[in-house]
Amino acid sequence: MNSNHLDGVDRLTAQWAKEKPQLDTLPMAIIGRMMRIYKHLETEVSACHKQFGISMGEFDVLATLRRSGEPYRLTPSDLLAAMMLTSGAMTNRVDGLEKKGLVSRSHCQQDRRSVSVGLTAAGLELIDEAIEAHVAVQQALTSQLSLDEKQQIDSLFKHWLQAFES
Repeated sequence: MNSNHLDGVDRLTAQWAKEKPQLDTLPMAIIGRMMRIYKHLETEVSACHKQFGISMGEFDVLATLRRSGEPYRLTPSDLLAAMMLTSGAMTNRVDGLEKKGLVSRSHCQQDRRSVSVGLTAAGLELIDEAIEAHVAVQQALTSQLSLDEKQQIDSLFKHWLQAFES
């Protein structure tokens, strides 16, 4: 391997190879690089969301409501299913967004016990602007990869994720 292309993960696995040569550190290298990449991605995406005064979690709620289509309203259980969160985390996010005037809760006319969460006009305006910036950041973060590389990574991650979620 060319020493000009060594990164911190290469140095770490080389140390383990010297100290414990029987260890298969390829999974360590893969996961270590993924975790480091994730930290970089999270920093950039969080900075994008911060420009709109929302957290990543709040963005997820707004985006889930927006992509659900008109009337941009879901029950808390539908939101939970779409986002795979705990109910406590969802309640906290919705509470925060409601305080900011970006979502509202309303009772169903047929069953007053049933509540739905929907985007307000301000929430719809904000998420429509934020999603454009969000996608632009994602495009910039993957710009050094070719289309073929992006498709390969996506396919590999999809295959790997299925092992956890099937």
